[in-house]
Amino acid sequence: MRQIAVIGLGKFGSTVARELVEQGVEVIAVDRDRELVEAIKDSVSYATTLSATDESALRAMNIQDVDVAVVCIGEDVEANLLATLLLKRIGVKRIWSRAINPLQQEILKALEVDSIINLEEEMGKLVARSVVTENITRHVHLSPGFSVAEVKVPDVFVGKTLRQIDARGAFGVNIVAIKKRQPEITELGERTFKERLENAPAPDEELDENDILVVVGQDQNIERFSKG
Repeated sequence: MRQIAVIGLGKFGSTVARELVEQGVEVIAVDRDRELVEAIKDSVSYATTLSATDESALRAMNIQDVDVAVVCIGEDVEANLLATLLLKRIGVKRIWSRAINPLQQEILKALEVDSIINLEEEMGKLVARSVVTENITRHVHLSPGFSVAEVKVPDVFVGKTLRQIDARGAFGVNIVAIKKRQPEITELGERTFKERLENAPAPDEELDENDILVVVGQDQNIERFSKG
C-alpha cells in the first residue's frame, strides 16, 4: 500500500488527507497544531503533532520512507519552504508543495519539487473554463496544456456510441471512463441520480443524455470536444 505524508492540516490539507484515505492510501498526517491533529486522527492511518521545520523530528518519524510528501502549509510561507527544503535534504522520494504567491512558486521551482500546487491559479483557470464551456463539470490540470476533465455528453453525441464518435481520431482526446447517472426515486418520493463509474467503457455502448465522460487530452482539444 502506498504511504503518503500530508503536512499541514488546514482545510486544504485535511481534505487531501481524507480523500487519499478514500482512495485506499495509507496517510500520515502532520501538523504542529494539536487540535487539527486530534480532529483528523481517527480518519487517517497515523497522525502526529510536530513542527515540519524540525529536521530531527521529521527524521525520527522516518519521513524518508514515504512514497510522497504533500506540503499543504498555506499562509506561513517560511514554514512551507523550510519544510520542503528539509524533505529534500532528508531524501523523500517525491514532494508536492503548495504555493500561494508567485515568488514562493519560483523558489519551489528552484528547489526542484515534483509538483507545485497553486490553488488560486488552478481555481481561476477552472472558473474561466466553466464559464466558457458549460459542458465541462470538473477539470484537473495534469501538466502544462494537458488535463483530465469530466464532460457532460454534448447533445450531438446522445444516442451515439464511442466508436461512432471516434473521440481520439476526431478530437485528439481519450475517453477513459463514463459516469452513468441513473435516475431513481427515494423513499420520500424525491427524484435523484445514482452514479456508477464504468472504466474502459465498451466502444459500442450508446451514450445517454445523463452520462458524464471522463476525458484526457490537451486543453484545447477537450474544449473542442465538449462543444460536440
